[in-house]
Amino acid sequence: MVIGGIVLGHKISTQGIEVDKEKIDVLERLPPPWDVKVLRSFLGHTEFYKRFIKYFSKIARPLSNLLAKDVPFYLNRACFEAFKLLKGKLVITLIIIAL
Repeated sequence: MVIGGIVLGHKISTQGIEVDKEKIDVLERLPPPWDVKVLRSFLGHTEFYKRFIKYFSKIARPLSNLLAKDVPFYLNRACFEAFKLLKGKLVITLIIIAL
């Protein structure tokens, strides 16, 4: 029988469910997206948590607009602020506590 492990970024053990500190560290050190592929990856990760983030679609709109067809990838101030806000909301305790 397994004594403990990591499932969806949470440590599960005999003591209960805890947040994996490595996941938080990775998110805090995450640089802004530099191309469409990295942006899609980031937005794909945040999709799981969108139901826990109030006004997620309004916050992510500048980033989502960069994924439109024939739009040049340029991370302007609004996009950078949206990225910082989403990244900050992903590491707060209310989002990453065990469900």
